[in-house]
Amino acid sequence: MAIIYFGSPSLAVPPFEALIQAGFDVAAVVTQPDARRGRGGKKSPSAVKAAALKAGVKSIEPRSMKDEAFLSELRSYRPEFLVVAAYGKILPPEVLSIPSVAAVNLHASKLPMYRGAAPINWAIIHGLKETGITTMFMSEGLDEGDILLCEDIAISEEDTAQSLGMKMAGAGGALLVRTLSGLRDGSVKPVPQVALEGMHTYARQLSKEDGQLDWELSAWEICNRVRGMYPWPGAFCYISGRKLKVLAARPDEGCGAGESGKPGQIVEAGERLIVACGGGCVELLEVQPEGKRAMAAGDYLRGHEIGAGAVFE
Repeated sequence: MAIIYFGSPSLAVPPFEALIQAGFDVAAVVTQPDARRGRGGKKSPSAVKAAALKAGVKSIEPRSMKDEAFLSELRSYRPEFLVVAAYGKILPPEVLSIPSVAAVNLHASKLPMYRGAAPINWAIIHGLKETGITTMFMSEGLDEGDILLCEDIAISEEDTAQSLGMKMAGAGGALLVRTLSGLRDGSVKPVPQVALEGMHTYARQLSKEDGQLDWELSAWEICNRVRGMYPWPGAFCYISGRKLKVLAARPDEGCGAGESGKPGQIVEAGERLIVACGGGCVELLEVQPEGKRAMAAGDYLRGHEIGAGAVFE
């Protein structure tokens, strides 16, 4: 019986490919319409659409989840499962009711922790050492359906939202295959989330404004935000009225809290760019000035007249 796969970004490609390689009949993918991407603004397909074309799988790109022609097309496949992985839109009841067995979601957290749109980012921002990936039945509530399978995923101190996401995407493919196989043979049983309700947290969608750094935070908190905001929305600050993206940073162990200046003040600007914060200091490793390419902090300093004592606004 057929599977309809819903997904859009590159993170949703490994699970799609895992289903194909495992021999599942993926009849079609539902993905976001072609959009202008990159600096050139040229229209291009989503990562999942590109993978589907390569695999010879039809791509459907509805403008509305409630369009009757779209719903009729989905029903025509008589799908056993709908599988959703980072599609980007909420599926209405009209869609959830179509599969003969279930709509299954691959969610990038250890549910019920971090329900919502940005679980990978918030797990890093909050300094977690471990998160998870979960398969679940979809319901009308936000990530509230019964849990099927869950796998722990370690978060290293070097992980960004991008690297952790790709780590989870690889693990998610294998988890999806186990889940669908287990639902077919009866070995996977759903577990209601209500029994774990006390653990519920919400991972809200990030905005561009979330990227602005607050130098009153501790060194570790700032570095976690830089990692959790990479590559989008991107951590940033301002100096002399100009925006500076911070792409990589680490705590500076040689700087004690309150010993080197007020939060946001540059305390070293030679070969290294070190900034005081609310608890210790942070070394900025890679930055990107407004309208420029990404560069090492030392290269940035050599091209700008910024010295110790200057303050990030």
